[in-house]
Amino acid sequence: MDTPEPTNSALQIIPLGGLGEIGLNMMAYQHGDDIIIADCGLMFPEPEMLGIDYVIPDIAWLRERSDQVRAICLTHGHEDHIGALPFVLQELNVPVYGTALTLGFVNEKLKEYKLDGVVELVTVKPRDTVELGCFRVEFLRVAHSVVDGCALAITSPEGVVIHTGDFKIDQTPVDGQLTDLARLSAYGDQGVLALLSDSTNVEREGYTISEKYVGEAFADIFPKCKGRIIVAAFSSNIHRVQQVADVAIACGRKVLLNGRSMIANVRIARELGYLNIPDDMLLDVRELPYLPPEQVCMVTTGSQGEPMSALTRIALDDHKQIKLERGDTVILSSRFIPGNERTISELINHLYRRGAEVFHEKVSEVHVSGHASQEELKLMMNVVRPRFFLPVHGEYRHLVKHIQLAQKVGIPEGRCILAVNGDVVSFYADTAAITEKVESGRVFVDGKGVGDVGSVVLKDRKHLSEDGMVVVIIGLNQSSGALIHGPDIVSRGFVFEDESQEYLETARGIVVDALDELNDEMRRDSEAVKTAVRQALRRFFKKTIERRPVILPVIMEM
Repeated sequence: MDTPEPTNSALQIIPLGGLGEIGLNMMAYQHGDDIIIADCGLMFPEPEMLGIDYVIPDIAWLRERSDQVRAICLTHGHEDHIGALPFVLQELNVPVYGTALTLGFVNEKLKEYKLDGVVELVTVKPRDTVELGCFRVEFLRVAHSVVDGCALAITSPEGVVIHTGDFKIDQTPVDGQLTDLARLSAYGDQGVLALLSDSTNVEREGYTISEKYVGEAFADIFPKCKGRIIVAAFSSNIHRVQQVADVAIACGRKVLLNGRSMIANVRIARELGYLNIPDDMLLDVRELPYLPPEQVCMVTTGSQGEPMSALTRIALDDHKQIKLERGDTVILSSRFIPGNERTISELINHLYRRGAEVFHEKVSEVHVSGHASQEELKLMMNVVRPRFFLPVHGEYRHLVKHIQLAQKVGIPEGRCILAVNGDVVSFYADTAAITEKVESGRVFVDGKGVGDVGSVVLKDRKHLSEDGMVVVIIGLNQSSGALIHGPDIVSRGFVFEDESQEYLETARGIVVDALDELNDEMRRDSEAVKTAVRQALRRFFKKTIERRPVILPVIMEM
């Protein structure tokens, strides 16, 4: 394997998302006038991000260098690695490289934004190599919880960087496709400048359990079920869907797909040959009332208890076509994502209220992780044998723990680089250091608006959700500033108006007093009036009931 000729430029690695957080994975590699991007993911909103649909990386740094970006290379088809593409590709007109299933998922997303056929999608296979400016990128098979995952071996004039993407070293994968340790080792023999490795499961000791254990758990549970079986899983986990289908068919059950993304992803996987379910074993929802319960197995979305998901509507008896019956079995075949525990617990309670039996990861091996645990992370380091180590894909504590693990396998502390989003890690003449900081961060997507909701708006939404709102309507004479109408006070989420008329009447008196204290000139200045009203009511509410509602004065000049 030839290495491009060295130049006077440094190789720079710039994380724009995914370091110090879970999700938003996006890494830029720059050498001279060439930039390539590894992954382009989103993050689902945290609880305090009220009203936000998605969070995507801030690409301001890339936007300024759009003519230097040669391509986006994708490691796999999870939302936290491909979800931001429809937004980013509206600004960066570059080709996207990925394996067949990954690009199948991408194309489905691009259709929603009318970008299909506009963006150049280039399909690669594991061990394919592409030339992108001064970079050469080889896609290397890795096992993960989605089919067609790859690591990237990026050869630059400064040396080779191995970017693992999400991976685990599954010795018995469902599809028989092993992590390509042989090729990774070959790069290790040649000499690897830096390893960027998945940190998600660094706190877990030992090895991650093989995906096949889930199939064995299904094979144990399914024959004991007398009613219908409903399995909730992530729609991208094609291996999981295949195992559900295999066991269901072996038990004499037909498979019903439920949920928009589940139906779409299964269709794509079947068309590409990654999923084998005979047509006559797939059930249409209209056939459901005519089949005995013991012949039905549903695969659905909603394993995280999302409010509008198919499973949540079933659990609340709000689904038009699917009703839970006593004796049905529900299997939540996914992990409890941190922050979702309360929501999932409520979902399980609702399922039990409908008379169902529920299996989940805390009571049965119906889910395994797709990320490497400590022993696999050590193995990756020992196979690749990098000169420098840079942990990626994880919260800050994960990155710190991963560096500690790297030191245990012999990578010196001085060659371990703890970087976060926006850091520029420069490699030059066999040295590495964080040399500068570039603009990075999060952009909020709210409906059709991208980036128009910032921290101030979120703070206002939080304020409204916690303390409510008070609207004060005042009519003033335009020339004299005399009070003509009101003040009328309307509140929402603050006090119950029908039972608080006396309190609100006192508040009206406070507003009148505040207006009386203003001179004629200030009463003719609507902004001065608004400020006086806000200050007076804020003091009154805090003193009397210790609440801080959003106060919105509306001044009508007559």
